[in-house]
Formats: sequence, structure tokens, C-alpha cells
Amino acid sequence: MTYPIRPIVETEWPAFSRVLEEAFSWTPGPAQAERFKAETEFDRTLAVLDGDEIVGVTNVLSLTMTVPGGQLPAGGVTSVSVLPSHRRRGVLSALMRRQLSDIRERGEPIAALYASETPIYGRYGYGRAATKTTFRIDKAGSAFVGDAPADPALRLRVARPAEVRAELEKVFASVVTRRPGRYERNSVSWDAVLADEEAVQNGAGNLRSILAEDDDGVRGYALFRVRSSSDDDGLPNGELRLNELEAADPAAYALLWRAVLDRDLVSRVFVYTRPSDDPLFALIADSRHLRPSSSDELWVRLVDVERALAARAYSAPVDVVIEVEDDVCPWNAGRLRLTADLTGATVKSVDDEPDVTLPVAVLGSAYMGDGLLLESLQAGLLREHSPGAVRALATAMSWSPKPWAGLTF
Repeated sequence: MTYPIRPIVETEWPAFSRVLEEAFSWTPGPAQAERFKAETEFDRTLAVLDGDEIVGVTNVLSLTMTVPGGQLPAGGVTSVSVLPSHRRRGVLSALMRRQLSDIRERGEPIAALYASETPIYGRYGYGRAATKTTFRIDKAGSAFVGDAPADPALRLRVARPAEVRAELEKVFASVVTRRPGRYERNSVSWDAVLADEEAVQNGAGNLRSILAEDDDGVRGYALFRVRSSSDDDGLPNGELRLNELEAADPAAYALLWRAVLDRDLVSRVFVYTRPSDDPLFALIADSRHLRPSSSDELWVRLVDVERALAARAYSAPVDVVIEVEDDVCPWNAGRLRLTADLTGATVKSVDDEPDVTLPVAVLGSAYMGDGLLLESLQAGLLREHSPGAVRALATAMSWSPKPWAGLTF
């Protein structure tokens, strides 16, 4: 069947959110629901209707996202939901295709999302572009290497997060352009970061903050909660759950981690998401005590391949003809010559024989600098026509630091 698709108006918000809550089996608290509504750009929503009933929804957030060498406008795809009663009727496909066309019309060359179910989004040209690392750190094994950075001018300050919001925002703004995948935050984003009602505490108590500062101002912060507990012998056995740790320099970074790891009445620290190349790997004397595990984080879709490739920086010179396969966004399909060096890149449409033929999802996975081009070649997911072309492209598109968004949208 063909269903009409259109943006919703604000009066349709209850029906829109009902689909989301049903699809994700999620019941937000009143404050969560209000924040979610506040961040919604109603002209960027889409709803699929079966008669008068909304049966599928999605939304896009207008983001400014860091990419290798700079920043780009990006469509932050979120709230992708279909009622269980309307699965396998083409509702999701219709939503995703319409949404990508809308993002293109907005002039955003890339789209990005967090995938609730990873097998879904490759079908629409999204590639796994970033990895998150989870730490489960035993306090007893958290000693630093002997030459860990330190600055005697730095001191720690304990503060209520809401009372130092302006200082937190300033620190974050100073670091957001350093790592691909990170995106600028607006006031609603910060409302969510600092939310502290019982529904978001998950039994771990109030949100707490520690700031690292000198006489010139704040150089970093940590946001966390502490779940207090004791073992069978009555000994303290609490768990610190780290939400964020941002620092402008290595000394502030090290000092904040020590403050987190040395917290009284805590025996372990749980960190849900950090970048896969987090400096903590080098700072901890025995990195086995980090007990790291990894999984996918940000997924990226090139909506305008030519513009997206021309807009980022490259780590090595490359001159390659790429044949892009894209059934969902046919305007991307074709051959492009990418010529890049350390000063910039040019991309133009050509009829030359390709050096590499690859699906747009594979190109999206590599876009932020940590892709799987060589792995995809070995897996038979792309074709190399000129020997060494994939390695040259992978080297040029690689980037340090590795991508990581850090905050789900």
C-alpha cells in the first residue's frame, strides 16, 4: 500500500509520541517528555498516515557536526518508529527515502543517527562510522603511569551541575571541534545533559560535578552519579557512573580522572561511552583494569557524496576514481574523481574507468575517519579495479583522533 507522508503540526504531538513510545516500549517521565517535545523541529518531522491514524514517524535535528578538518551541517536522524501493527508494509522504507530527500533539499550533505537495531540502516545507505568503548574500572587497579601529566596551577572544585552550567558549556564549546562526530549543543541538549529528576537517575542518586580550574578559569569537568552500596561485611562497595568528562588539556584530563577514580566509598567506575582511542588507555599503568568493551556508535550516510567528500580534510594525498552505488539516493550514483592532499580536496563527476566501486554505505562508514574500507574489500563488499587503490583511499580518509559523538540524539 501507499500511505501519505507529511510533517506534523504541534497539536498532533500526542499521536506522534504515542508511536514512538509504542515502538520503543518506552514510557518517559513528564520532564523527559517535555524535553523531547522541546527539541523537536516540527517542520522536520515526518508522519505516515493510515487513514486518520499516525502509524510511523521520524524526525531530524539540525546539527553542526565536526568532520575531519572542519564542521558541516548534518541531519541528525532520530525517533524512527513504526507501530507493530504496520510492520513490513513499506512504512519504514517510505519514511527513510522521503527523509533523505528532505535532508538533501535542506543542503545538509550528511545524515547521522544512532541505530537501535543495527541491521536496519545499512539498507538505506548508512555505514557504521564510529565506535564507543565502555569501561568497567576496578578502583584498586587504576594507578596511572609514572609520568602522567600534572599542573600545580590546577585545583578541583565540587559544584552543583546546574549552578555551573555556563562554565560547562564553555568548556564543551572549546573541545567540540577536536574530534569528528561531535556536534554543537543547544540549550535543550544541555537541559537533557543536566536533567536530574528521579526518572533519569536510575537508582544512582543526584547528578554531581567536579571542575578542574586555575586562576584563568575552568579547564575541564566531570559529570557523574554514585550508586552507594556495601558488601556483606558492611564495607563500602559503591559504583561511580561517569556521564561525561571533558578537558581542554592533558593535565586537566588526568586530574579529573584521578578525582573520579579516587572517589571515597567507591570501589569501581562504570563508563558507558568513551571514544575507542580514549587517552585513558595510555594513562592507566595496567590497561587491563579498564575492562573495555566496544560496540557501534554513530552511523553516517552521505546524502550529497560529491559535496561531502570535498568538504573534509585528508591525511595523505590521493587521486582515485570512485564509482558509487546508491539505489536509495540515485543522484549519488556514478563516478567521481577525488583528488586530495594535505591542503584540500576537489571532487568532480567523470566518465573515467573506476579505480574502486563501492556501496555508499561503505563510503559513509569511512567518512569520519575510522572506516572499514580494507575490511570491506577483504569481505568482498566492494571491488578494486586498480591494485592498491583501496589502501590509498583508506589511508587518505583515516583520521586521528577517531570519531565519536558522545551524546545520543
